[in-house]
Amino acid sequence: MQSSSPTTGAPSRRTMLAGAAALAGATAATGAGAAAAQAVPPVADGQGNERRTRTVVFRDVRPFGAAHATDLVVVDGRIADGPAPRGAKVVDGGGRIALPSLVDAHIHPDKTTWGGSWVSRRPASGIADYVEQDVELFRGQRRPVAERAYGLMSHAVARGTRAMRAHADVAPAYGLAGVEGLAEARERLRHALDVQIVAFPQHGVVRTPGTARLLEDAARAGVVDMIGGIDPIGFDQALDEQLDLVFGIADRHGVGVDIHLHDRGDKGLKALRGIIERTRALGLAGQVTVSHVFCLPALSDRELGSLAADLGAQDIALTTVAPSDSLVLPIARLREHGVRVGLGSDGVRDSWSPFGDADMLHRAHILGWVTDVRLDEELTDCYDVAAHGGADVMGLAHADLAPGSPADFVLVRGECLPQVVVDMPRRDMVVHGGVVVARDGEFLA
Repeated sequence: MQSSSPTTGAPSRRTMLAGAAALAGATAATGAGAAAAQAVPPVADGQGNERRTRTVVFRDVRPFGAAHATDLVVVDGRIADGPAPRGAKVVDGGGRIALPSLVDAHIHPDKTTWGGSWVSRRPASGIADYVEQDVELFRGQRRPVAERAYGLMSHAVARGTRAMRAHADVAPAYGLAGVEGLAEARERLRHALDVQIVAFPQHGVVRTPGTARLLEDAARAGVVDMIGGIDPIGFDQALDEQLDLVFGIADRHGVGVDIHLHDRGDKGLKALRGIIERTRALGLAGQVTVSHVFCLPALSDRELGSLAADLGAQDIALTTVAPSDSLVLPIARLREHGVRVGLGSDGVRDSWSPFGDADMLHRAHILGWVTDVRLDEELTDCYDVAAHGGADVMGLAHADLAPGSPADFVLVRGECLPQVVVDMPRRDMVVHGGVVVARDGEFLA
């Protein structure tokens, strides 16, 4: 990072760069300031050959809304320290704020109708009703999962998302169509988005025969990163059997666990303790996530502290979608005990709800709204959860604009970070691995 100087170079048309981490790139012509620097040095590729580093300078940007503009120098997809070498490509930031890209720690792209015709929904009184409507919607879709998921996931990229943990329904009604569709979309977007896939038994692991076998098949095929579960008591009504199946598959195939836990009160707490016990017994610390966890917000401070200590000791991560003031996780308190907490957008225009937009800046805004924050530091914390909290859950390095960090950031017009969280300006530019992957709110395919 260095102080910015005026450039006489005007942006050129975007240049497509080869390689999985360098597709759909857009850069500008080299400015006069960069031309005066040293030439780009060759480096060894580990096999005795030489290659040239990929260097891009993002000129005239304000990291985190700093008062004075600077240059972000990117070398081989990471933020570099020091001046840009001669010959580096230059992208004009126009004085925009540079912010870390965001991470969606919990989303269901396989269910979405995004980009398709409007769907009218019927009343539903519980998970079983929603599940029935899921199947009807799936069978009525003309577009395959891969196409619908790609549309939503590329839209998320254009809104500044760098990574997501994507849940795909696995049940006899679908087979592995959901995980295979997400895997196809993930491959198409590998240059712009890091994706982890969860095989999610939305219909229950035990109550729907054949689901456990499909989960095993998905893990054996290597197409998923995690095995899911859902309300072992309230929905599956088989606490030990479900958890033993889910953790057994994860342990056998070396994948993680991410369990939806909507149950409140004693049911939820009993299930959560069962998850903690199995994580400890199988040595899966750092590989388990519990999503939603609606049983936690109502706990007394003493009860929450005790349970948070156990979660922290086993490095069990949690995710919230900030659905309401009474169900959002007590993030600050959990973090005191070292619990990783991420934010997600959940379902987007599916049979469960007509709402959702896969925009994690909007979700950070919602987090601030439901928790009734007012102070600048509180608004900044909401952004931090959406950016770095999700990265912690997914095991990714923070894209914090520091030297050595991934060059994953967004450029927006605004005064400061708190104002950006409130006003949610258009993402004028989205950069992934030092390559521009979206401009003016549009994904660059």
